[in-house]
Amino acid sequence: MSAGWAERLGGLEAEALGAGLELRHARSFAERRRGLAGLEALAPHVGLQIHRCRAVHTVGMRFALDLLWVDAGGRVVRIDRAVVPRRHRACLSARSVVEVAAGNADRFAARFPRPGPCG
Repeated sequence: MSAGWAERLGGLEAEALGAGLELRHARSFAERRRGLAGLEALAPHVGLQIHRCRAVHTVGMRFALDLLWVDAGGRVVRIDRAVVPRRHRACLSARSVVEVAAGNADRFAARFPRPGPCG
């Protein structure tokens, strides 16, 4: 695991989700720009929720991500698993996305309301 994620995300609002999971919130433009690009890894118990976001890219990533797309009601509407570097993903019905290390989506999704359709 890279120690870099703690430094990069350390200043962001943190939320304990239970079961040892932690969610960091990127709300402002400057916070959303931080992202995860260039990091060696992300701890499996940490996720980054990027608010006001319907599309992401993985340019500059060094590891695969699971993406949990969250609607305005806080429900996970879609999960994209193991998205490798240099890809683009979007979900028009989402209002935010939670980025977690690949293989951890189900652990985080269990902390959100029931999934629905994504358009």
